[in-house]
Amino acid sequence: MNRTGLFIALGLALIIGLLFGIFPELDLKLAALFYDPATKSFPLKQDWIAAIARDAAMWVAWALALPALAAIVVKLVRPDRPMFMRARTAVFLLVTMLLSAVFLTNLAFKSYWGRPRPVVVTEFNGPQEFVPYWDPRGTCGRNCSFFSGEGATAFWTYAPAALTPPAWRPLAYAAATLFGIATSVLRMAFGGHFFTDVAAAGLVSFLVIWLVHGWLYRWPSTRKSDAEIEATLARLARPWNWLTRRSRQVG
Repeated sequence: MNRTGLFIALGLALIIGLLFGIFPELDLKLAALFYDPATKSFPLKQDWIAAIARDAAMWVAWALALPALAAIVVKLVRPDRPMFMRARTAVFLLVTMLLSAVFLTNLAFKSYWGRPRPVVVTEFNGPQEFVPYWDPRGTCGRNCSFFSGEGATAFWTYAPAALTPPAWRPLAYAAATLFGIATSVLRMAFGGHFFTDVAAAGLVSFLVIWLVHGWLYRWPSTRKSDAEIEATLARLARPWNWLTRRSRQVG
C-alpha cells in the first residue's frame, strides 16, 4: 500500500473516467461482446457453471473477512479476553469490507444512482434507456448498475493481500487483481454490469483499502497498536455488557 499503487489507481480513474465520459458508447460496445442478438440475451447468464463460479467468488471473499468479524464480535461480548487474531488486522479487514462492499455500493450509490443494468437497456432488448456512468438520472428504481457490489467485494481481496509478508505481497496483489477481474468479467457476461461499473468498483475498493491501511498502519498521527485497539473495543463493549447484565438481574 505505497504511493505508487495510489498513483496508478488515480491515473486509471482519470483515464477511464475521461474516456468513457466522452465516449459513453464504449460501455455498450463492450457489453455487446457478451450479448447474442439471435437469442436476444446474455447466454452466459443461463450457464450453471458460471453461476456457481459467481457465487463461489463471493463465498471466497467473505470467508476471508469472517474471521475478522468473529474476532471483533467475541471481543465485544467478552472484553476481558484477548482477541484470537491481531486487533489491527481484524479492524482493517472488517472496516474495508464494510465500506467498499456494503456501505459505498449497496447503501449509497446503487440505491440512489439510477443507472439501468445492461440486461434491461433498449440496446439489448430491454425497456429502459442507457445512461452513461456519470448520470444518476436513469430510470432504475433500486439495486441499480453503478457501481458493482460484487466487483467491489472481489477487489476487496487487496486488503488481505496488503497484510501478506513482503516477499509474497506482489504475488498476493496479482492474485487479488486476477480474482477481481475474473469476477467482474463474469458480471459483465451476465449482463449485470457495464465495464465502468466494475472498473469503478475496483478503484473504489483499492482507494478505501489504501486510506484505511494508512490510517491504521502508516500514518504516525493515527497509527494505533493492537493493544490500543483492543482497549478501545473493550471500552465500547462495556455499556452493552452492563445493559445485558442489568436486564438479566431485572428478569
